[in-house]
Amino acid sequence: MQKKKLRSKYKALRTQLSENELKDKSLAVANKLLALPIWDKTYFHVFLPIAEQKEVDTELILHLLSGKDKEIIISKSDFETRNMTHFLLTDNTKIKKNEYNIPEPVDGIEVPSAKIEVVFVPLLAFDKQGHRVGYGKGFYDVFLSECKPETIKIGLSFFEAEELITDICETDVKLDYCVSPITVYQF
Repeated sequence: MQKKKLRSKYKALRTQLSENELKDKSLAVANKLLALPIWDKTYFHVFLPIAEQKEVDTELILHLLSGKDKEIIISKSDFETRNMTHFLLTDNTKIKKNEYNIPEPVDGIEVPSAKIEVVFVPLLAFDKQGHRVGYGKGFYDVFLSECKPETIKIGLSFFEAEELITDICETDVKLDYCVSPITVYQF
């Protein structure tokens, strides 16, 4: 299926999720992460969910990382350049929603992409080959291409894999894993 159709399909499926389903599925995703071979790493990038888009709630993942004394990195997006700037999440970090309702740090201690070892990636859909469909702006493909090749890329999804995304681009960066409430996919 093509990306445009997948975006429509999964946005519609998300809108049908109740608040309880969102919480239960987000908890299931967070619990599945515990089985991944990532916990020896130090620098973890986490997206802050857009509540209005009913994204996976990463608050539980933030608690997991904090409890394991990991360094947590969050980003700020520049919609003119399509680049992301990454900041260490600390007790003093101020978060503010941007014009697209994306929660972002106001400022803080900047962290280069090359230092990040694990990235939790937001997505709308993914396929059995590890390709993902986001919102179509390319922010994460640019960011992931700046990371070291060994950086572990983990998609978080409420839904299971599609068979195949048919219109993959050269610049699309594949995932290493995708975690749904039911399955951990490894690519």
